[in-house]
Amino acid sequence: MSKQKVAILGGGVSAMTAAVYMTEQEDWQERYDITVYQQGWRLGGKGASGRNAEYGERIEEHGLHVWFGAYVNSFRAIETVYNKLERSSDIPIHTWQQALKPHSLVVLQEYIDQQWQTWSVDFPEIPGNPANGTLDLHFWQILKLLAAWLHKWVDDLECEVEKTHKSTQLKTKKERDKALLAHLGQEVKSFFDSVEDKAKTLFDDAENHVQEVVSTPKLLITQLSNFLTVREADHRLENKKDHLVVWYMVRKIRRWLQSEVNDLIDDNPIIRRLYICIDLGVAMTIGMLRDKVYSRGFGYLDRYDFKQWLKRNGANESLSVESAPVRGFYDLVFGYEDGDFKKPNVEAGVAALAMLRIMLCYRGGVMWKMQAGMGDIIFSPIYELLKHRGVKFAFFHQVESLHCAQNDDGHYVDSIKLIQQVKLKETQCYEPLELVKDLPCWPSFPLWQQIDPQQVALLKEHEINLESYWSNWEVVYQQAFGQRLPRKTLNKGTDFDLVIFGISVAGLEPLCQQLLAKDNSLKLQAEKVKTVATQALQLWLTKTDSELGFHDPSGSNEPPILSAFSQPFDTWAAMSNLLEFEDWPNTQPKNIAYFCSAFTCADYPPPSDHEFPERMKAQVKENALQKLRLQMQPLWPEVYHGNDFDWNVLFDVDNNEGEVRFNTQYWRVNVDPSERYVLSVVDSSQFRLPTDGSVFNNLYITGDWIKTGVNAGCVEAAVMAGMQTSRAITGYPQSISGESGFEPFNR
Repeated sequence: MSKQKVAILGGGVSAMTAAVYMTEQEDWQERYDITVYQQGWRLGGKGASGRNAEYGERIEEHGLHVWFGAYVNSFRAIETVYNKLERSSDIPIHTWQQALKPHSLVVLQEYIDQQWQTWSVDFPEIPGNPANGTLDLHFWQILKLLAAWLHKWVDDLECEVEKTHKSTQLKTKKERDKALLAHLGQEVKSFFDSVEDKAKTLFDDAENHVQEVVSTPKLLITQLSNFLTVREADHRLENKKDHLVVWYMVRKIRRWLQSEVNDLIDDNPIIRRLYICIDLGVAMTIGMLRDKVYSRGFGYLDRYDFKQWLKRNGANESLSVESAPVRGFYDLVFGYEDGDFKKPNVEAGVAALAMLRIMLCYRGGVMWKMQAGMGDIIFSPIYELLKHRGVKFAFFHQVESLHCAQNDDGHYVDSIKLIQQVKLKETQCYEPLELVKDLPCWPSFPLWQQIDPQQVALLKEHEINLESYWSNWEVVYQQAFGQRLPRKTLNKGTDFDLVIFGISVAGLEPLCQQLLAKDNSLKLQAEKVKTVATQALQLWLTKTDSELGFHDPSGSNEPPILSAFSQPFDTWAAMSNLLEFEDWPNTQPKNIAYFCSAFTCADYPPPSDHEFPERMKAQVKENALQKLRLQMQPLWPEVYHGNDFDWNVLFDVDNNEGEVRFNTQYWRVNVDPSERYVLSVVDSSQFRLPTDGSVFNNLYITGDWIKTGVNAGCVEAAVMAGMQTSRAITGYPQSISGESGFEPFNR
């Protein structure tokens, strides 16, 4: 075979993952010639970050980026990158273990009796490397592990209820119920270790057994562990009546909750929170059985919104459906149509599977924090490894359009038009990285010394954003030089054979008009898989978290990652761990706070409306100022004098007074097609195509917007998509953990 030329359009997680796996095979250079075409000066897509030399080489992100301990494929990929790169020990972050650290404390906010209350959840650390985990849990394993969490919650609830009950009569009744509460699952010793088959016999007559469970709860208690262990090995799920056993079990728990705990909820926040956890667990269990997820797959649930599905399966609407854990999940995935917080919308199958995996499949911490910017931690080592392997990078190449043709073999991408955004000083390739405290990083602005001085002067004078869809650089350039920016056309057979489209789904409509006209499935994907704008705020502070007045009720000393708070900016993360890798010249901040949320925007104007991004960014600034003026007192009480925010808490190198100090902080709006967050709105997953699912035989789409085993906007879905792309082209990797997440279990 002759060597195939591969054009990768875009430098986000999926595109770079595809490149990493394509180049894993020793003979890859004999088979492929790979070039990455990237708009602007850096890789990363939604995960790009930069260093601002004007402000202490501070890290400036698109938003808050945190990995979950259940991101099996993501950890496998980044472990591969660091291990194969073999960075020198002189580089401060040279192993993946230095790059990401486990985080266990998740903080939620409840609005109770007209005030915000803090709900801390300190997840236990599960020993092991996330890369060695699995997302391929069988249906009975899911129920078994979910029952283990129910066991923990019910045990905790039992203790709290006992503290609350005072009378002897109630205690006597409690003894009678104690058996029901004692064993609702096995303790979680390891989520992935094999379980010994302790059961000696199966239940031959499931129907009679169900009757016994209803009439004698003690039988349920003594047989539950053995029952789930036996059924865990039943991958064929032949005995459908077995599902009734679990159905009756969890309904029995629900009846107990309603009869014994309801009266205690209002006066005891611990009981209320445990009630919510158990109620949600019961509703999800009933829903999975009722909707026959074992035979239909989680995808069957995507006809419902997650909240609607929980309510449909009996969850307490006012208490559980609108609870902090559920709101926190919607905040996590920016799950609001058009950024309208009154329009929550997340597919139930996507949400249920994601929540179960996050809780049941994690290793180490439930979350993992990057120890510098995402660009520094993820994309710098990827770039270094790929460049070392021989992948070529063409920065400052903006994709303008893709064109197609047809022959006897079918439809194919025939040409790609690119805009060459800048002229480099020299003929050699642009070198994008700079060292900050010996760590290779991406700058927040292009490295001007490598670009033609005349163009640099214009770019600076007009504050041109080369990453923006609404940039007026073409207009400025034409006025200055009397001609359009130079174009380049890539032709099939000469410049490429295969195309990897790694730009986000919102880029299909403006860039692929010809392709969408020929492929109705691709057109439907572009229409049905929605995106949402997001907003981000970073504050550098003169006070620590405790000096701000935040005190975690659980007593944990871990900096919080907090969600389900007031909107906008419903999510806050304390990120003081990043200060070590910034480079402030004299005095430096004591703390860093990250905020993010969805951003309300329903209409996006044509690219000729050059002022659109600045108008939206101005709205983000006003949102941020209102957040500080009016909404942060419940979390940061020590920075308010009466009801007035103390602006001196904002670190300002210019030492301004009052609200002006805010102007040296960092905020942004992500409205560009490639930056908007991919949603999973009801009934949209059915329109997602696999990487090679278009009619074009040389086109591979990739991103968290294609069909994976996650179908949601996140780095795990993006990595799985990139792996899928590499496999479709090269055959490697053969397996992707969790890929069959939406398929029936007993297929």
